[in-house]
Amino acid sequence: MNDQPAALSLLDVSFWPRGRSQNDALVSDVSFAVRPGERIAIVGPNGAGKTTLIRMIAGLASPSAGEILIDGVSLATMSFAERARRIAYVGQSDEPDGRLTVINYVALGCIPHARLFAGDGGLDKAGEALQAASLSDLADRRLDQLSGGERQRAKIARAMCQRPSLLVLDEPTNHLDPQARGEQLSLVSSMGIPIVAALHDLTLIDAFSDKVAVLADGRLRAYGPPGETLSMSRVRDVFGVDLHRLKHPARDYHLPTLDIPMPRPVSTLTTSIRQ
Repeated sequence: MNDQPAALSLLDVSFWPRGRSQNDALVSDVSFAVRPGERIAIVGPNGAGKTTLIRMIAGLASPSAGEILIDGVSLATMSFAERARRIAYVGQSDEPDGRLTVINYVALGCIPHARLFAGDGGLDKAGEALQAASLSDLADRRLDQLSGGERQRAKIARAMCQRPSLLVLDEPTNHLDPQARGEQLSLVSSMGIPIVAALHDLTLIDAFSDKVAVLADGRLRAYGPPGETLSMSRVRDVFGVDLHRLKHPARDYHLPTLDIPMPRPVSTLTTSIRQ
């Protein structure tokens, strides 16, 4: 029997805005556990409560009810410094000062371990993270001179410098082109630590995640492996679209694809030509 505590446990977690009642909860009674090394995708339509849940897991918001445990320790009992050592968070709207050089920005991830990486130690660790993120050539460039994909990789490199036991991501592939999305998720997967990521693109889930948490109206509708959790009927019910898994023409796996209803209006140009 494995007595090792879960890397992350959510126990009947709920959240409602201060001054409001439980009837106005944005997240209600969510429970699931993340094992060491697992990658978890949190999915749901707009307004489902994904970002609220992610912020609670990252320690940026406190549950109104329930408890969150990191390696068996209650998040509520941890100091801010201990949270920073255990959890790295990359948000979708984080915009650091563009005047920072890439290496100095990445080195900020060493702050929770300042005593260990005093002097040049932080820059050494930042250099290692930049190499892992394929950003070494951009170390001395300013952040405001990077592309969107490069800035996202710099954020992940900063999280690597933090040496967390849990990585929490809020829409890490937002505004990235398809190739950059794959590279971003491959990069975070290479860290080998538990990852919880709110993802918008359902076609990325099968390749990235070990398990999926499906949210709708602030409640957990399903939790488990992608092939079971994102069934055609559940995706249609929650998202209003059809998810198909098509056999790859050359390799032994299936490709998820979305069939999105889209009315096709008659072109005004075509109509005028016919007249």
